[in-house]
Amino acid sequence: MQESRKKPNPIDTHVGSRVRLRRTMLGMSQEKLGEALGITFQQVQKYEKGSNRIGASRLQNISDVLNVSVSYFFEDAPGTAASAAPGLNEQSPDYVVDFLSTTEGIQLNQAFVRIADPKVRKRVIDLVRTLAEGGETAQKGEK
Repeated sequence: MQESRKKPNPIDTHVGSRVRLRRTMLGMSQEKLGEALGITFQQVQKYEKGSNRIGASRLQNISDVLNVSVSYFFEDAPGTAASAAPGLNEQSPDYVVDFLSTTEGIQLNQAFVRIADPKVRKRVIDLVRTLAEGGETAQKGEK
């Protein structure tokens, strides 16, 4: 028996998640993106879920509205050399996209990019790493 609904292509899902990520990073609603593109927010939802493919001209329009290059939507896409390269990411690209799509991820990212001084940004990264390592050490010590 065949499934009545086909699963979205992993590339379509990835591109859609990158649209959602960028849109939310900008604080833009699906409705506002839809208005800018001349489509409904429901269509934006389908694009973001990967259930509807985004055509080349529409993707170019989305990249213009979201102020990113078209290649942004394909970064770390499944099956690409960058995503398959061992050791580049400790976590999968989907994990990063999922985190950055959360309220905390968006807030952290927006606050971080507002830090103008590169030395301060490095110190923030060092602090977060130290806290993360300390959490692992504490958890190991509790066992």
